[in-house]
Amino acid sequence: MKKQNFLFLLFILLLSAVLLSPRAFLRAQSACERGALISPNDKAALQIALDECNKEITAQDQLLQGKQQERVSYERDVSILGAQIKKAQASINARNIIIGRLKENITEKTQVIEVLSDKISREKDSVAQLLRKINEIDQASMAEVVLSKKNLSDFFLDIDSFNSIKDSLRESLISIGKDKEQTETERAALEETQRKEADARAELEAQKRVVQKNEKEKAQLLSITKNKEKEYQKILSEKKALSAKIRAALFELRDSDGIQFGQAYEYALESYRKTGVRPAFLLAIFSQETSFGKNVGSCYLRDTTTGAGVGMNTGKNFAKVMKPGRDIEPFLSITSALGRDPFNTRVSCPQEVGYGGAMGPAQFIPSTWVGMQRSVSNMLGKAQVDPWNAEDAFMAASIYLRDLGAGKGGYSAERDAACRYFSGSRCSASSFVANYGNSVIAKATSIQENQIDKL
Repeated sequence: MKKQNFLFLLFILLLSAVLLSPRAFLRAQSACERGALISPNDKAALQIALDECNKEITAQDQLLQGKQQERVSYERDVSILGAQIKKAQASINARNIIIGRLKENITEKTQVIEVLSDKISREKDSVAQLLRKINEIDQASMAEVVLSKKNLSDFFLDIDSFNSIKDSLRESLISIGKDKEQTETERAALEETQRKEADARAELEAQKRVVQKNEKEKAQLLSITKNKEKEYQKILSEKKALSAKIRAALFELRDSDGIQFGQAYEYALESYRKTGVRPAFLLAIFSQETSFGKNVGSCYLRDTTTGAGVGMNTGKNFAKVMKPGRDIEPFLSITSALGRDPFNTRVSCPQEVGYGGAMGPAQFIPSTWVGMQRSVSNMLGKAQVDPWNAEDAFMAASIYLRDLGAGKGGYSAERDAACRYFSGSRCSASSFVANYGNSVIAKATSIQENQIDKL
């Protein structure tokens, strides 16, 4: 009997050792979860892991769609939160795999650029030497060569040497040109890969926040042990109240009466369906534009020849309220069509550099608005559009941002579009421009997570 007990105990210990070993743990993980542990060089294994992550995301999406069709209940919402967490975790694993592959690609491209740069440097040194030799030969006049002690064969040998040097110089210059072209191609590819990595990292952080939020919400539901459905209905009522509060929140728009956040979100959704520009990003642009300077949007045009004007509140004179030859005529045309008094219609005041004259919530200058009127009219199905009308301004800004690249989606595309909306330049143009883009992205994240996701 004792022998049987001993053998049974030994079997249990061996089984525990196998189950608790690291290898057994790895085998219990899915291919998607193991992706982060795979070497970046093992591209085939990484692709398999990435495919598994995408399958998991699709499976959880299908589960979510099915659950969302069911009647609202405690069990249904627990299942939905579980599926959302699993989907986000699969997305996190996928992004980790993608980031690993992109980092490897960045390293490879950086090394190629360094090799090409070294090659160009060597070719430049060679060109310098060849030019010095050509200069030495050119300095000797024909008379000096003929009167020198060199015989005729030496003279022709020098000519051959000179021609050979010129051929080498031409080859070196061609080589430098090709290497420079290849370097620029590699550099452009590197920048694109770096943008993709930034996008993947931003998505990774977003999915981590999704997991944290949903796990907290799921834990809240699972903590209910008695009268589950009654307590759940209480939580549901609190959510509805919060949603109503968010929708009713005043969303201030520059030079326009405030509208409810819910209405602004509806305009943003309408624009998204037509342009692909994410609602949270579009709302962030308006939020950012609203927060700048107290005097911005507070000027009146006074002189239609020079573009001078005055501050609405201060009466201060401004020389550059509107740019002559570019914006005054379009502004007069726009206000006339809308039945507005051009001398009592608010436009932006000039800043330290450049002109003012921007109109309405989206702050379009008149010449730009004129070029966009037809597109906005077609999108909204309106015969006449107004830059001071919130719905029209949302659609116009969305079209403009789409054309600047924001319709592609992703962190880097939206950030660059914001910078170009603000300054006409990419975020890399200056830290001042980059700060605008960074601020818009931060606002977009906050609006998405703290307002839109809670509606």
